[in-house]
Amino acid sequence: MTAVAHSPLPGPARMPTLHHTITIATTRPIEIIDLTAPLRAWVRTSGVHDGLLTITSTHTTARITINEREGRLQVDMVRFLERLAPADVAYGHNQAPVDDRPNAHAHLLGLFLNASESIPVTDGELTLGAWQSVFLVELDGPREVRQVHLHLMRAG
Repeated sequence: MTAVAHSPLPGPARMPTLHHTITIATTRPIEIIDLTAPLRAWVRTSGVHDGLLTITSTHTTARITINEREGRLQVDMVRFLERLAPADVAYGHNQAPVDDRPNAHAHLLGLFLNASESIPVTDGELTLGAWQSVFLVELDGPREVRQVHLHLMRAG
């Protein structure tokens, strides 16, 4: 993963914010990538004690979700998504795809997942449950570049 840092927005009228971009290459048609460690590391280095972190995917076929990180469960998640909208069905979108990728199944799967998640930051840490992790869910891989945008607002 590579990261691109952005400066906070200037001006007294705006709530203090920080921006950051994580760039990821995916390797499989459907892939679940744990973002929790890099998110925690960035929040810790941000200096923000209390606030709200919003994680956003700007891709219609790569989404953000919070769920449990457990290897067998992640395999189950991929299998579930593959059964929910199989890639080998004759979808109308695939007859003339916009980007030359027959990826209607990925767009349909995106209907059931979020483009973003917001997580409170308390005492400089993400407020996640003991079993919760934040994932990028690739629905149309492999892709050389997927970007996840982070927006951290300071409280008060």
